[in-house]
Amino acid sequence: MHTSLTYKILQGSSGKTFDLNVNNASEILKEIQRLSEEGRIPPYTRELFILEDKLLGLEDRVVRIPEVYEGYWLNPSIFLLEVDWSGLTHIIKNKTGEPVKGKTYILGWKTPDGAVQMEEGREDLILALKIASEAHDLKGLSLETGKSISFFNSVLYKAERVGLIKRPLSNLVRRFGKNEIFKTDEFFTTETFTLQWHITQACDLHCKHCYDRSIRKSVSMDEALWILDDLYDFCSVKGVRGQVSFSGGNPFLHPHFFDIYKEAVDRGFIVAVLGNPVSEGDLKKLVSIKKPAFFQVSLEGLQKKNDWVRGEGHFERTIGFLSLLNKYGIYRMVMLTLTADNMNEVIPLAEKLEGIVDTFTFNRLSLVGEGEKLSLPKREDFNKFLKEYFDLSKKNDYMTLKDNFFNIIRYKSGFPPGGGCTGFGCGAAFNFVSLLPDGEVHACRKFPSKIGKIKERSLLEIYDSPLAERYREGPSACLDCKLRP
Repeated sequence: MHTSLTYKILQGSSGKTFDLNVNNASEILKEIQRLSEEGRIPPYTRELFILEDKLLGLEDRVVRIPEVYEGYWLNPSIFLLEVDWSGLTHIIKNKTGEPVKGKTYILGWKTPDGAVQMEEGREDLILALKIASEAHDLKGLSLETGKSISFFNSVLYKAERVGLIKRPLSNLVRRFGKNEIFKTDEFFTTETFTLQWHITQACDLHCKHCYDRSIRKSVSMDEALWILDDLYDFCSVKGVRGQVSFSGGNPFLHPHFFDIYKEAVDRGFIVAVLGNPVSEGDLKKLVSIKKPAFFQVSLEGLQKKNDWVRGEGHFERTIGFLSLLNKYGIYRMVMLTLTADNMNEVIPLAEKLEGIVDTFTFNRLSLVGEGEKLSLPKREDFNKFLKEYFDLSKKNDYMTLKDNFFNIIRYKSGFPPGGGCTGFGCGAAFNFVSLLPDGEVHACRKFPSKIGKIKERSLLEIYDSPLAERYREGPSACLDCKLRP
């Protein structure tokens, strides 16, 4: 800061040399006042000096985020400066330009990774600091101001990204924790909770491995609003951000899908779709509300095999739909359900999808519903396939490792563990639950795992129940495994 703009201005106008190691701030301000009154320096010099002095004070500051804190954490280095000249930050950053007379606010702070930052006129960041410091309830703010919860969430996440705040700590923490393999907390606590919401059983396909063709009444609009509010309350109590992954059936066949989707967006939830190819008109309508975090479709092998499972013409429709998703800038995911019959087509399909998907992965068949008629591969064949897929994935980052068995290969190959199915090993009733159209809540959608029913009990009560905890603990055979979760 000894080469700051203020000092250059002073030295050029008074012929004196100033240094904060020698001269205190009040001496320098007196000189600035004198020269300003004589018209020998720009009228904004005083405020420029005050700003640079505050930034200098941040240089030796060390900012650490505590491991444990209550509510929001606010960066202790923050200063907020009201000034009469706009553009001061611009000339400091760019060494060019001229400030303009006009009141504004300047935020300054030091990030936990050591960078000194300043922003001018950022009302969104100032709003985030007000929300965090006064612990405002976002639902109440939304009702009071008419702005959506999504709006307030967005400003909070902006403030968090630049190191001004940290949102409340997550209360979703596994009862078991780190070991010699999983050496950090990242797999044992989650900041996001996903509701995989099957809003309807109506479907335009009839897949041979479908795990549930039962008749269930689609969720009504009134029920949907209650569920979204209940999810919001759950996330507030647990200190997590909610994600709603809309599924079915085909969620687009629900008569109120777009209304429900918008209500989820307005409450600040991350939204995603697990579905079938839809028309460009439907996709346009979806994006006009909010672009989903991702849109996942399914393929079960190359064209002949896939169409035998999912119906004639499905493969080509899906490939075409992936191009449509790309046109609208939507993250493209393809999921395959692995069986003994299609395992040998997984890698050829993955290679065919290179460049037209963002993520490709697979789940093993669940032997329930119509899937009972199919079969899983033999263990030795599956292990050989896993190794081949794993080796190929190292060269192709769009091929992701969803199956938890990949951690055995990673461990034996000297790689650190991965997050597996949901990023946290098995996420059943941990960072994820599945909600069926009639209100049944399941720990996982791949098999019958009912842990409660919405409206009979709140999601919070269902999640905290002993039955849900049993699913979080996992099978008894896995309790002593060092590759758990």
